[in-house]
Amino acid sequence: MEIHLQITGTLLIALAFVHIIFPKYFNWEKELQSLSLMNREMMWVHTIFIALTVFLMGLLCVTSPQELTGTVLGRKIAFGLAIFWTVRLFIQFFGYSSELWKGKTFETIVHIIFSLLWVYLSGLFWIICF
Repeated sequence: MEIHLQITGTLLIALAFVHIIFPKYFNWEKELQSLSLMNREMMWVHTIFIALTVFLMGLLCVTSPQELTGTVLGRKIAFGLAIFWTVRLFIQFFGYSSELWKGKTFETIVHIIFSLLWVYLSGLFWIICF
């Protein structure tokens, strides 16, 4: 189980750094122009905090796999992470329109890859907490 946590941690750290490309890839300079200053800045701030949260989850998994699997507190933390990633999995299917990926090869591949990642993360943390 510890090797799974270290792999997971590495994936989460990489995912956190992927957030760096979001503004350019999604053309935020142009796309967010019509938003109020508050909403525009909220996109930036929330993206930074999501990336930070994912990075810290990854760091926890890489540096403390024994504590996550072998202590009561670790299993409680795993329970919280299981809920977090399970909710993220549901959002993948019910929070985003399928119009964003259906019929588009690259977007469909990304959708499938991240769906599988959310299943893996959810399952891993559910297994640890029980």
